[in-house]
Amino acid sequence: MIAIHRLNTRNPRDRRDWIELPYRIYGDEPMWVPQLVDDAKFQLDRDKNPFYLYGYADFFIAEKNGVPVGRIAVLDNRRLNIWRKERTAFFNLFETIESFDVAEALFETAFEWAQKRRLDRIIGPKGFLTIDSVGMLAQGFERFPAMNMAWNYPYYIEFMERLGFEKETDYMSGWIPVNFYVPEKVFRLAEKVKARYGYHTQTFTSKKEIYPIIDKVIDAYNKAFVENWEFTPISDSEAPVLAHRILSVIQDVSLPRVVWKDDQVVGFVLAYPDITRAIKRVNGRLWPFGWLHLMRAFKRTDWIDLNGAGILPQYQGRGVDALLMAELWHALNDSDKQYQYAEICQINEANDKMQREMANLGITFDKRHRIFHKQL
Repeated sequence: MIAIHRLNTRNPRDRRDWIELPYRIYGDEPMWVPQLVDDAKFQLDRDKNPFYLYGYADFFIAEKNGVPVGRIAVLDNRRLNIWRKERTAFFNLFETIESFDVAEALFETAFEWAQKRRLDRIIGPKGFLTIDSVGMLAQGFERFPAMNMAWNYPYYIEFMERLGFEKETDYMSGWIPVNFYVPEKVFRLAEKVKARYGYHTQTFTSKKEIYPIIDKVIDAYNKAFVENWEFTPISDSEAPVLAHRILSVIQDVSLPRVVWKDDQVVGFVLAYPDITRAIKRVNGRLWPFGWLHLMRAFKRTDWIDLNGAGILPQYQGRGVDALLMAELWHALNDSDKQYQYAEICQINEANDKMQREMANLGITFDKRHRIFHKQL
């Protein structure tokens, strides 16, 4: 018989059961990478995670004969619902053994939870903060995940469909060698628009140079993505967490690029070394020596992730995209860096322009993360 247990997030045993469950489900699966344990603890921390300043979440574990066999988080993001004038619940961190009964019991609990809060539909997987990854892997099971991207068994998709969920949207990812072909006209256009519009590009030599402009980059993000499906403005309480995450992964400060017009950030691209394989080797644990392995991996990995680029709407079509592309190419190729491959992460399938531009560079999108929805 399946029993559903509501997690007490302040109980050490409950937290341990929650965090360790995916390790039992995936075992020695070579493609699965655990979440960093510190990040998992942060999601459960109602005192430190800024999500709980404006939202509520509960966590449920399914047990069979007293053994944890599945889990799900269900969220009421009040700030997002107010922003979008909706009454939507979100689910996240869903994991299950290959048993539809377990999945059904977990989601029935999530549905009841949402309905008691007078929410009329449920969407997911979607995380707590704007910077959390989204979606359930629906294509690309044979490929290693990029940093902070979900990898799950194919049967998860089958279970979602059997539960009556429908596709909301897909996010596409793909890879390319770092010496990807960029037409010469792009480099010429980049120089021309700098002279014509007065753009200037900022590069970095230390994190101390990045930190003071993060607020301006966040402001640019809030303006650049206002029309996106998943958009909610990054809040003041969320901004410090975002800044910490950015600085923790940007160990090679020569990779990011920011385009300015006078004193305004008008475009940016975030690129950082991918250390997913090292995270797997240390089982997601930084202590006691995991952090040392990760720091070494930052210097040795031949993969980078491109996961975050934006241009202010009023500057789109005015050459900023060409300038960012040219600058990124130079960052990857005008040195003796060890990088060989770049993963382009989670471009929404509705973004036809970006899809075409990436395809013109030679990218084949071979991963697909799916967002599901269901009326309650």
